Amino acid sequence: MRAPGALTAHLAGIGTALPGPPVDNAALSARLGVSAAWIDHFIGTRTRHFCRDLDGGRIRMRLADLCARAAERALADAGVTADELTFLVLATATPDALMPTTAAEVADRLGADRIPAYQIQSGCSGAVQALTLATALLAAAPAAGRRPLGLVVGGDVCTKHLDVDRDFTALPPGELVNYVLFGDGAGAAVLGRGGPGRAVLTAAWHRFEGLAREPGQRLEWFGAADRDDGTPAVAEDYKAVQERVPELARAALEETLTTLGWDRGDLDYLLPPQLGGRMTARITEELTQGLGCAAVNCVADTGNNGNALVLLQLEQLLDRLGAGERAVGVAVESSKWITSGFALVGSDERGR
Repeated sequence: MRAPGALTAHLAGIGTALPGPPVDNAALSARLGVSAAWIDHFIGTRTRHFCRDLDGGRIRMRLADLCARAAERALADAGVTADELTFLVLATATPDALMPTTAAEVADRLGADRIPAYQIQSGCSGAVQALTLATALLAAAPAAGRRPLGLVVGGDVCTKHLDVDRDFTALPPGELVNYVLFGDGAGAAVLGRGGPGRAVLTAAWHRFEGLAREPGQRLEWFGAADRDDGTPAVAEDYKAVQERVPELARAALEETLTTLGWDRGDLDYLLPPQLGGRMTARITEELTQGLGCAAVNCVADTGNNGNALVLLQLEQLLDRLGAGERAVGVAVESSKWITSGFALVGSDERGR
């Protein structure tokens, strides 16, 4: 993690995009033949948004559509245009294709020509990885000339990997959970070196912590040679996630506070890991004990849409974060156990 004061990234604008109307547990129960009470008790997510129509199977939007929409809203929120961007970083676990990258597709749709367009392949920690890379790119930009601006985008379309025509009554819990846990969505943030901005990003870090540990989640990419080998497209070790994520989240929160020199009482907002509604509520309750800060959660209403989650939380946070107020966020990716954290301070140089 960078030392306090080393980051000069100002968060100038934020935007998000969710596809279609929210799908509640009653509608999901009717389509899948799974008890709505089971969904509420086991997962605790109330609604989620899907790019695919559950009844007809028609794909209404793809990842590039969602990401471009969120990016346009972030640019408008920041009061800048795409031709002012210095670079774009996009994080996803579910790209529309292996090539061309979704990052390049989004840059094309925005009209952001002749800029670096990076794509990070990761899960729930990917958006924080993108923030970390963006701050490094901003710091390395030439001092002379126009203010460097970067666009960070995170999104996932999880429903592309789920077969809605299966016999759900025969699925084991490890597979069934994926049909009720996940949703689709995207978010974007404009970062600049120096103000104005709605908040200052004072820390952003991530690291691999899965040495000799089995993955908590696998998301396959099937080619023509292996698509019919019987391997499930998505596999979740929900028990391992329940056991390990709270432990990693606690350590990440304490490390972020310690590195910044912040006392626990200095914290005004916490952005905890977003998994499912019920697990997130348990982790939030544990992390906020003795802190006296407010938690910013979204997953119970949006579903777990992977790389969009941190940016959805940030959008909610920025509507509440006052000048000088402090916030810390934690994201834990169970795929091969990646921990990440970030911190912000509310700015009085909003430029709005």
